Amino acid sequence: MAFLSDTLARVKPSPTIAVTTKANELKAAGKDVIGLGAGEPDFDTPQNIKDAAKAAIDAGKTKYTAVDGIPELKKAICAKFARENGLTYQPSQVTVGTGGKQILYNALMATCNPGDEVIIPAPYWVSYPDMVLLAGGTPVCIAAGIETQFKLQPAQLEAAITPKTKWFIFNSPSNPTGAGYTRAELKALTDVLMRHPHVWVMTDDMYEHLVFDDFEFCTPAQVEPGLYDRTLTCNGVSKAYAMTGWRIGYAAGPVALIKAMGTIQSQSTSNPSSVSQYAALEGLNGPQEFLAENRALFQRRRDLVVGMLNQAKGVTCPNPEGAFYVYPDIAGCIGKTSAGGTKITNDEVFATALLEETGVAVVFGAAFGLSPNFRVSYATSDAALKEACTRIQTFCAGLV
Repeated sequence: MAFLSDTLARVKPSPTIAVTTKANELKAAGKDVIGLGAGEPDFDTPQNIKDAAKAAIDAGKTKYTAVDGIPELKKAICAKFARENGLTYQPSQVTVGTGGKQILYNALMATCNPGDEVIIPAPYWVSYPDMVLLAGGTPVCIAAGIETQFKLQPAQLEAAITPKTKWFIFNSPSNPTGAGYTRAELKALTDVLMRHPHVWVMTDDMYEHLVFDDFEFCTPAQVEPGLYDRTLTCNGVSKAYAMTGWRIGYAAGPVALIKAMGTIQSQSTSNPSSVSQYAALEGLNGPQEFLAENRALFQRRRDLVVGMLNQAKGVTCPNPEGAFYVYPDIAGCIGKTSAGGTKITNDEVFATALLEETGVAVVFGAAFGLSPNFRVSYATSDAALKEACTRIQTFCAGLV
């Protein structure tokens, strides 16, 4: 359609949303569908956070706020970074946006020029490359496969950096793999970045509190203080605080970058929801005990899913360090034919046949830049996970 912008041709709709929509349509049509595509916790926002939002409404805190966040929330974010990450920021170094996605988008829009390259380890969250393209930059996607537990190696990062590199996007624990970088693994990457002072670092720490076993989360500017002045440390309340629909993300970094991001936001959404900001304020300042309880719940689900998927014929499922995803490899299924007669030529065909023949909705690996795999979100009940994994086992056993 000639009326539409050429920019639209550079991006595609979110595959994760598409899978969830398809699953919901099948459910509405009366099909027995188990959706494992949605990347959000299945439990409710903590009561104290909901109460704080209600109190804000009753107090009339429903007007416009400062474009990039109320002062109280910025102060709480500074305290969070100091308390949990050993990072010192002033409120002038903090921005609040409508979800973590807007934070990343604002940063890219504020900094990318045509020809600028942005290094993105693959598999990646589906939105990273498209946001870079929207901002006029060039995504440089580097595959980190199952042989390295989906973790980018220092030599790969070194080889990808050119004079045109502007950003390195770093996500740990990862969506879609759940892979988390240890301090030593991250230090090896930051050592590379220290040799290239023109490269900035954008972290996506959204799954910081969802880590398992004895894994300890760390973020680049914490591991290498020398990167502090060229790192945008991004986070939010969506996952850990079960606040996906409240749409609050935040970041801290150099004042000039934060101001530029505020300029972008001032001409797009303006301020995030005032009520959501007061809810996030309570989330950051209020009781934190539930975080450990949720971690234990997700770890149990991880162990259940990894154990069952590794019993599926042709499937290899690594044990991730965090988040609430697994990213099984299905190389052993490619080239075979399903019981319903579908030739499995790639992971998208696998996911489509799985949904149509068994009612299990997963996201195919090509959407995340690495095949042949699929992503399972285990942010749902134990009963649903057991049934879904049993169906996947049966589907794989029927491949010939």
